[in-house]
Amino acid sequence: MNDGRHEEPYGAHRGAYDGSYAYDGSYPAGQDGTYDASYDAVYDAAYNASYDPVSPAYDVTYEVTRADAPPPPHLPQPPQLSQGASWDGVLPHEAPPAHQPLPEPTGSPWPGAPGPLPPEDRSEPLPMPQPQAQPQPQPQPQPGPQPQPQPYGVQAPAPAPAPAPQPQPGPGPEAVGVPSAPSGARQRTGSPIIAPGFQPAAVTTVLAALLAVTAPLGQGALAGALVLLQALTAAGWYRLNGMWPARQGIALAFVAGLSADAGLLLTDGSANAPTVLLGAAGVWCVLSLVLQLRNNSSPDERLYALTAGFAAIGLTVLAAGLLPTEPDAVTVGAAAVAVGTLARVVPLPGPVSVLFALAAAAGAGAATGQLTGVDTVTGVLTGLGAGVCALLGLRVASYDWPSRFVHMTAGVALPLTLATPALYLLGRTLL
Repeated sequence: MNDGRHEEPYGAHRGAYDGSYAYDGSYPAGQDGTYDASYDAVYDAAYNASYDPVSPAYDVTYEVTRADAPPPPHLPQPPQLSQGASWDGVLPHEAPPAHQPLPEPTGSPWPGAPGPLPPEDRSEPLPMPQPQAQPQPQPQPQPGPQPQPQPYGVQAPAPAPAPAPQPQPGPGPEAVGVPSAPSGARQRTGSPIIAPGFQPAAVTTVLAALLAVTAPLGQGALAGALVLLQALTAAGWYRLNGMWPARQGIALAFVAGLSADAGLLLTDGSANAPTVLLGAAGVWCVLSLVLQLRNNSSPDERLYALTAGFAAIGLTVLAAGLLPTEPDAVTVGAAAVAVGTLARVVPLPGPVSVLFALAAAAGAGAATGQLTGVDTVTGVLTGLGAGVCALLGLRVASYDWPSRFVHMTAGVALPLTLATPALYLLGRTLL
């Protein structure tokens, strides 16, 4: 290039061509052959503006929106790519066709560009925002758990389904009408009838032997063993009825028994025994009624305590009837009660055990009668009567889940206490 003109070094050989094209080495009009650098600047500016990844005009941001939630009014719908279109050909002013899936990005993104987006579920089209002349209030969605954004390639864990409520089993037909046990109380099962057992029977045997030995010695000696019997009767009856601690009632019943003993010792007991016993019982029952009137408990509790007190007074006064009873009848009857109580402890079926205990009591009466000079028939009848009353006392002491304390008090004393009227009557009739 020399002075803007091009010299043809092959001008000497121009004649070798066929003349169809003649090149004279000159440029068309308006072009002098110089390189204008302004074209490169314009072209670079246009290229950079079209493909600049950080340009604000081409910064497209997608956010995950629930299909069932209305779109926010302040955000426009993100543009979508048409089928087969590339990322380079999308411009902000072009309206993309609706309901077209996004193409899978290929290659690595350029530096500074956001990472690829996870695939979107296009099974249901997202609602398109409709142009409105004026903004209207949108209904507020109910608060609920919002999906947290997860990194690409990490599957979000599915929420665990709420456990279905388990049906509560209703009360069975056998539990209908049965009162439930109070809170903290031990659940009791089985029969409420519990027999005293061998230990109370052994104590009954010792007490009966003490009565049988002291009876021939006189009323004074017999009264010493009788006081022990009355104390066990008063305490056992109150505890059997659930009245514990009922110290006033136990003391009142025991003092009533002592007053009956004193009345029988100071008078002719054999002739005036019923009058003395009824008088002592009446006086102390009236005193018990006066004490219950000062009780601040509910009327039901006062009535229950009153009936338990009357029964305890009656039993302790009844036990005092051994003092005016014939000594031979006391000896035979005490021996029959001791043997019958021990025979009842033998593990046999119910009816067989009762018959065995009655037979043992009758045999013990007959044997003791032979030692004391009593007729055999009289001894058998006396022993049989005492045995029936002893079994009745054991049955009363076995009622309603009795405790060990009940067995060692009422279970010991009631067989002898309830046998007192039978011994008094049989002694006055047969002896």
